[in-house]
Amino acid sequence: MAAPEPTTGAGTRRPDADADVIVVGAGPAGSTAATYLARAGLDVLLLEKTTFPRPKVCGDGFTPRGMKQLIDLGIDCSEQNGWLHNRGLRVLGGGVSLELEWPTLASFPDYGAVRPRQDFDELLARNAVKAGARLHEDTSVTEAMIEERTGRVMGVAGYVGKGKDRSPVSFRAPLTLACDGVSARVALSLGIAKRDDRPMGVAVRRYYTSPRTNDDFLESHLELWDRSDPASPKLLPGYGWIFGMGDGTSNVGLGILSTSRAFGSTDYRALLKSWLDGTPQEWGYRDENAVGPVGGAALPMGFNRIPHYRPGLLLVGDAGGTVNPFNGEGIAYAMESAQIAARCAVQGLARSGASQEAALAGYPAQLSQALGGYYRIGNVFSRLIGNPTIMRLATRHGLPRKTLMAFLLKLLANLYDPKEGDVSDRVIAAMTRLAPSV
Repeated sequence: MAAPEPTTGAGTRRPDADADVIVVGAGPAGSTAATYLARAGLDVLLLEKTTFPRPKVCGDGFTPRGMKQLIDLGIDCSEQNGWLHNRGLRVLGGGVSLELEWPTLASFPDYGAVRPRQDFDELLARNAVKAGARLHEDTSVTEAMIEERTGRVMGVAGYVGKGKDRSPVSFRAPLTLACDGVSARVALSLGIAKRDDRPMGVAVRRYYTSPRTNDDFLESHLELWDRSDPASPKLLPGYGWIFGMGDGTSNVGLGILSTSRAFGSTDYRALLKSWLDGTPQEWGYRDENAVGPVGGAALPMGFNRIPHYRPGLLLVGDAGGTVNPFNGEGIAYAMESAQIAARCAVQGLARSGASQEAALAGYPAQLSQALGGYYRIGNVFSRLIGNPTIMRLATRHGLPRKTLMAFLLKLLANLYDPKEGDVSDRVIAAMTRLAPSV
């Protein structure tokens, strides 16, 4: 297909365009991409359907991989700036509790953190504005606009405002980045459907006032027990988390994979209550201590929506299914895919003709090179742990072996040094290199 005419220079729009790049969605992926693009001198229009500040269903936890992305972006991640650092992951299951510190690596910092999404997303969006992006809030994008002659995406359409004040709007640009999350409205408007052979997750979470609000570790429960009837405890599907927020509350939630037989037929809110009613009373995870309602969200994993590029459009973050299928982590990978997308966009919009198209079309290959082999292994892993028998055996026989669990922490959190690391790092690097890309 024919490529559009190039921009006349960095940050200089064509007369028929509203921007050099349109970024749909001001979540972690969109704001990260907008920041990098604006810093490169491009005119960036960042469209957000809500207004800030806004809540978002999330665990609010960041592994060292997420912290690296924030540091790369120039965000002040110090505790003085509102980030509660943690030392590692506490894993519970099979009657065992094991504390695993984040590894010391060249590639990633040795700490994670928690930060409420209530202000995290706004922090990133304002950072993009500071870099030069133009943020339009309360602007809902419903579809991509197609150039009839070439079939190329030439912008987006939607509406601004709510209710009776709502009015139609459209924007044009040589390139659009769809960072509109799991809803993926832009992709769906082009017929790019999710793949059912790739995993999905569902997560629910709620905040509770709790004495466990300060914790040096993120906490993961590999077995969820309903102990409301002490005489007959029941093992529930899924896995849970407890993240102390440092402000008097804990973020508590659970997730279920689509590879579980219970997926789609479970009342997730009731499941959360059943698990928490069986936790110690002194932890405080009861309805009377709840802060706000239970929130739920879908987790698109393992590149479950492709292609990531079609002429004039890149799918970035959750819109392209970039959630880690090993652990459900999404923010780090949304930001990582955004960094890759921005790099390809900057190169593409500095060129013309076939060279421009080659740079933009290289985005899926770069994304696959970075994560494809790892996600292939993760997709297999998600199918295995979807079997409760395998999950139970792995928990009971794996958790008591700290060396094995330290290796699994690196694998599940994607934290290793490909070249400079130890034996476990080299094993993981070889696994991901040899695995076919998804």
